[in-house]
Amino acid sequence: MRRVAQEVAAEWGLELGEPFALSRYSYVAPVGDDAVLKVAWHGDEESLDEGDALALWAGNGAVRLLRADKSRRALLEERAVPGSDISALLEDEAVAIAVDVATRLWVRAGEPFRWVGDEVERWLDNAERAGDEGSELVPLAREVYASLDVGRGWLTHGDFHHHNILRHGHRFVAIDPKPYLADREYDLYSFLRNPLGHRMVDRHETERRIAAFVAAGLDDFKIRAWAIVRGAYLGGDSEEAALLASLL
Repeated sequence: MRRVAQEVAAEWGLELGEPFALSRYSYVAPVGDDAVLKVAWHGDEESLDEGDALALWAGNGAVRLLRADKSRRALLEERAVPGSDISALLEDEAVAIAVDVATRLWVRAGEPFRWVGDEVERWLDNAERAGDEGSELVPLAREVYASLDVGRGWLTHGDFHHHNILRHGHRFVAIDPKPYLADREYDLYSFLRNPLGHRMVDRHETERRIAAFVAAGLDDFKIRAWAIVRGAYLGGDSEEAALLASLL
């Protein structure tokens, strides 16, 4: 990824800074003070349509896309400045910001975005075979998933949590989407179990977070159902799994 980033930077007349330390699955480096160059790992299928999503959002709730090379998975994106995330904010403030950002991102869309319903069964199968934390929820997740009429009309962020919501001037924007067409409620599990170091074991806090998004127009049952489904394949410890299993 570094080689590709260097090639693209040279072709586009950009000077790369040192890559960001927290960019684990992509090569992400600053380009001056106002932009970043991101090159995705080719095995990261979930972020395949990131550039198209950023282009569609056009700065409303997310950083702007400035330039793209789809064949090399290279994106030149607006840099959020100062770029601090919402993980250190008080709970009520962080939730209010998340609701505001999310409701800007959830827009009606179609092609070229992929429907999440074509992926979920495979993700559950993979989790069951791997036996990772959270996989004990797979039987319940399959049952719950079978009861869902999975939407395909909303564009979702796909990795929506505290560390992907950054301050940009006087507003907040999202970064690093893994976009799919899905129910809006599909997006909430990652937020419910973040920020890093947070464990989703406080029922009162979890219910308050759910209630905030229900007040914004989301379906209470679908938030809970998708949390169980996604928790089964994205992982969590046994106490978190127990809370998820009790949500319905």
